[in-house]
Amino acid sequence: MRRISKLRGWFWAELGSSIVTAVLAIVTLISPEWIEMLFGVDPDGGNGMLEWGIVVALASVTLVLALLARMEWRQAAAHQPD
Repeated sequence: MRRISKLRGWFWAELGSSIVTAVLAIVTLISPEWIEMLFGVDPDGGNGMLEWGIVVALASVTLVLALLARMEWRQAAAHQPD
């Protein structure tokens, strides 16, 4: 439990943001129409390319944020006394 107390705020921000982006990517995969319903526009003319671009972008951001959170976790673990 001592490891958690050594984690910086960046870890929690990166972890939380990665969870949010992952959920949005999954929601977009399951129901891509939420974008049109929320904003009331269909910018890609109904061909779905915008939704796929959003899924790819969100998945990429999720991966980067998760890796950054992992680096913070490892850094906190490296500074733990034995």
